Order: sequence, then C-alpha cells, then structure tokens
Amino acid sequence: MWNNENWTNKSLSLQVLLISVFICGCGKADKQGLLPLDLQQAVSLENTKSEIRETVRETDRPLVISVSDRNRVNRPSSNWPQWRGPSRTDISNESGLLRQWPDGDAGPKQLWVSHDAGIGYSGPAVVDGVLYTMGALPLSASGLEEQGGEDAVAEAKEYVIAMDTEAGELLWSSEVGDVFQNNWGNGPRSTPTIDGEFIYALGALGDLVCLEKANGKLVWKRSFTEDFGGEVPNWGYCESVLIDGDHLICTPGGSQGAMAALDKKTGEVIWRSTDFTDGAQYVSMIAIENGGKRQYIQLTQQHLVGIDAKSGNLLWSSDWPGRVAVVPTPIAKGDAVYITSGYGVGCKLLRLDKENQAEEVYANRNMKNHHGGVILLDGHLYGYSDGVGWLCQKFEDGKKVWSEKGELGKGAIAYADDRFYCIGEDDGRVVLIDASSDGWTPRGEFTLSPQTELRKPAGRVWTHPVIIDGRLYLRDQELLHCYDVRQR
Repeated sequence: MWNNENWTNKSLSLQVLLISVFICGCGKADKQGLLPLDLQQAVSLENTKSEIRETVRETDRPLVISVSDRNRVNRPSSNWPQWRGPSRTDISNESGLLRQWPDGDAGPKQLWVSHDAGIGYSGPAVVDGVLYTMGALPLSASGLEEQGGEDAVAEAKEYVIAMDTEAGELLWSSEVGDVFQNNWGNGPRSTPTIDGEFIYALGALGDLVCLEKANGKLVWKRSFTEDFGGEVPNWGYCESVLIDGDHLICTPGGSQGAMAALDKKTGEVIWRSTDFTDGAQYVSMIAIENGGKRQYIQLTQQHLVGIDAKSGNLLWSSDWPGRVAVVPTPIAKGDAVYITSGYGVGCKLLRLDKENQAEEVYANRNMKNHHGGVILLDGHLYGYSDGVGWLCQKFEDGKKVWSEKGELGKGAIAYADDRFYCIGEDDGRVVLIDASSDGWTPRGEFTLSPQTELRKPAGRVWTHPVIIDGRLYLRDQELLHCYDVRQR
C-alpha cells in the first residue's frame, strides 16, 4: 500500500518522483517512480537542481500534480491537437524531414525517453510545445499483481498527463477516474482533444473531463454510464471526443441515443441521437459537409451513420457487419465515405447524394484493417490488412494496387513529408517507407529501445506514431520516445 506520510518525508530526484503514466513507449519501468495518490490531496512539486520540495494540501478537485515549467522556451508553432491530427487523417504537414534513416538499427537521433506516461494506449496530442496524453498509475511491472494485488487495483487511477516536449519533463497530471483493466492491457485508450485553453479527455470506463490546459484543473466532469446510460465496451471506451464549434460530440452508446452533443463549456447535453441507439464501439468520428448539412460520421458494429450536427437526427444509415471490435476512423473525401474493420470484415465505400442518401460504391475484403489506421493520399489508401500485409488500395474502386507481407508485421501508420512511418505491434520495429503507389520501398528502420516490461501478455505496441515539430513520438505503455527526424 502507498503511504503518503512516508513520501512527504522523503526528498527524491525529479526522475524518481515523476509519475508513470499511460502509453509512453520506451524501455524498462522505474519501479521507484510511482507517486502515491490521494483523492483528497494535491501535491505541488517545484524542481530544484537536485531535489523536490513536496507540499500537501487539501482540495475538492481531482488530484493534480504540477511541475515548474521555468525551462520551457522557444515554443513551436505547429500543433497536433487531437487523435490523428488537426483533420483526423493521420497526415502531418511537416516538411524538411529526413529522406533516409541511417544504416543499421540506429534510426534517427533519440532526443529523450520518458518513463512517465503510465499504463495504456493513449496517443499524444501536442500543442505549443506541450505533449498531452493519458495513462494509469501506479502499476507494477507485472501489471498489478506484484504491487499489492487488489489493493493496488483500488488505488490505481487514470490520468491526463502533460509533458514538456523539449526534454520530456512532467508538467502536471490530473485524475480522470478509476482504471480500466483487461488481459490486453489496463488503462485509458483515447487521445486527449485540445481546444483553446481547455483539454477534453475520456477515460476507458467512460469518465469524461474538461480540464484547464495550463494546469490540469477540473472544469467539469460527466460519466458515459451514469449520466448518459452508456455501457462500457469489452475493451473499454476508446473514442477520442470531437470538438466542433461550441459543442463536444461523443458516443456513449445505448437506448438514450448512441451519440450526444454537449456544451463544451459546461458539459450540459444539447442533443442525443434518439433515432440511432447502437452500442458504442471503438471508433473516433469525423465531421463532414454534404448537401448543405454538417454531419458527424460514426461507425458501430451494426451501422455506418451520418448524424445531423444541429439536431442529432439520423440523416442516413448503411448496414455494417462488424465483428468483435470495430476501430478505424472513417475517411471522407468530397461526397465519398470509406470505412474498414478487421476480423475478416473488409472495407466499403459509399457516396452521398445532395439529399444525403447513401449509395454503396463497393464492398470487398482487400483492406481488413484492425486498428492500425488507414491513410488516404493522392487517391490511394494505405494501411495494414489482416492476412494480406501492408496494402495500397485505390480509393475510387477498392482494387488492390500492391501489398507487402514479409517486411514488417501488423501495425500502425502515419504520414509526413512524402514518407510513411510504420510501426510493428509485435516487436516495436519502426520502418520509414516511400509514400508511393509504386510499391513498398523502405528508407531505413530501427527498433524501439528500451521497451516496456509492463505490457500484458496479450498486449502490443498499439499507439499510433505522431510526427510534429520535426519530431517523431512513439509510445510503448509507460515509455514515450521522442526522435529528431529533421534534415540537417
């Protein structure tokens, strides 16, 4: 059991005290780096040259741990404020990046590795030189068993975490809710959404919070299950919520309405999609305009739908035979909407007319993407297809252009500066390839090192790569790696 009194009598280095948080992606965990947490206390940490002065005070807010940001300078101008980036496409507008990585397994220069991202699969959002993610703590290297068994489970919580991108130093950590657990990995799955001076984050058990970006203080909190009648999916809530104007759009699922629009300032309900009542899956929606209607495109295990942004009414629906888990974010171009999912299901393209009636263009099994994501670039789709390998597919007709099965196993993909960044889920291998419909052409590779010891037996390296400000961010549970991928 953690003991706050013991901790307040200790003076430890900053590296030891920084909290291990959800999905970071590097090396061995520092078992001493787990800070005891108490819902009735807030701990303010001020960094000195060699030690930390601890102050404990009572508060009615969730626990917030903050670290002095006096060393943060030269804030970058480009941002990656949410899941899959500004447009939810996993396409980075970065330029001037390395065309080829060094020979051998060295890869690009590693700038830092943080051990403070905690347990989970949350991706990074990066705004103004600060990285925001989510993680669960405190957890031991065996998951929960060695560190106090059920007592450790009771103490573990999910957090939003802010880090400085210059050195990976922890800035603050703010509690979201209880920790989700299963055999594929504990902790949060979704990526925080940054909008102006606020952060919106969803825990895997359905705890939705709005926080002040500067310090992580709670503005409001809602529960998908208690407030909205949702039911936690088998692998936990994974959706990264969408901010659209003054509204937060989310998918609690269930009979009260699968989707909801909230006032982003207060968390009050604006509408529920009462004629769309599927259970939530693991998909983060997108927003499009068609036929003079702004609408939200969401996918479940039964349906692909368009929901009117103003009213929450169902505009159109198309059946989808999803199996087990439906994960990838839909892709839209003009009046066309593309979806895919794994477990042998495949992919489909629809076209919407001016009256928002959907017509199927094709449906096949060329792309069966589980959760590594698909990218649309110059009329072609790229991603990993189960049983096929890395695949290039024509967007317009769904035909396969090329596939590559031997070079890299199943994984996730991101794009920047005419290159795809692909990471294998089994071994943490990272491969740079040409973003080309001509074929798989590698331009260097390396393997994440160090790698986590906290991964559950069924868990993998599932967090998507992010490229922003000339840096590549990769996460492996509590380990978050940062690489310099700029040309010199």
